Amino acid sequence: MAKDIFLMNDQELFIFLNSLNSPFFDPIMIFFSKIPVWIPLYIGVMVWMFLKFGWKIGLAASLTLIIAFACGDQISNFIKSSVGRLRPCHDSIFDGIIHNLEYAKGKFGFPSGHATNSICFALLSSLILKNKTYSILIICWSIIVSYSRVYVGVHYPLDILCGAIIGITIALIFNELYKFAANKISVKCGA
Repeated sequence: MAKDIFLMNDQELFIFLNSLNSPFFDPIMIFFSKIPVWIPLYIGVMVWMFLKFGWKIGLAASLTLIIAFACGDQISNFIKSSVGRLRPCHDSIFDGIIHNLEYAKGKFGFPSGHATNSICFALLSSLILKNKTYSILIICWSIIVSYSRVYVGVHYPLDILCGAIIGITIALIFNELYKFAANKISVKCGA
C-alpha cells in the first residue's frame, strides 16, 4: 500500500513537472538530453586535466572518469532490467496526457542512466579539478541534463533521484581511488 502511494505521488509529480513545458524550452531540453552532445564537454575536461596535472596524473584522472562513467552506466542498466519499471513514455496510462519529445528505445527507466552518468561525471571531475567556477557550472549542467529526462517524458522524478544517488556514490568511491593513484604516482615520480 505504501509503495503504491509513493509511486502514485511520483507519477503525479512527473505529470506536473512534465507539464511545465513550452515551445521555447523543447529544443533546449532535447539538446541536453542527447548523449553525443556530452562528448566534446567530456573530452575538453580530460584535456584540461592533462594540462593541469601533467600526463601521468592527467591520465589517471581521465581513466578514473572513464571507468566511473562505465560503472555507473552498467549499474544503472543492471538495475533497470532487474526492477523493470516502465518509462512513462511506454506506459499506456499516460497516452495522450504527457508531453513526450523522445522515444526511448529501452522500455525500462528506473534508475535514470543520464542522471547517474552526468552527476557522477560532474561530481567526480569537480572533486579532481577543485575549481569553484567549473564545479558550479558542471553541477548545474548535470541538474539540467537530469531534469531534461522528465521534461522530454522518459523518466519519473524517482528515476532521477535514484540515478543521482548512484552517481554521487560512484563519484565518491572513485574519487578515493583517484586520490590513492595520484598519491602513488606523485611519490613514485618524486613530485
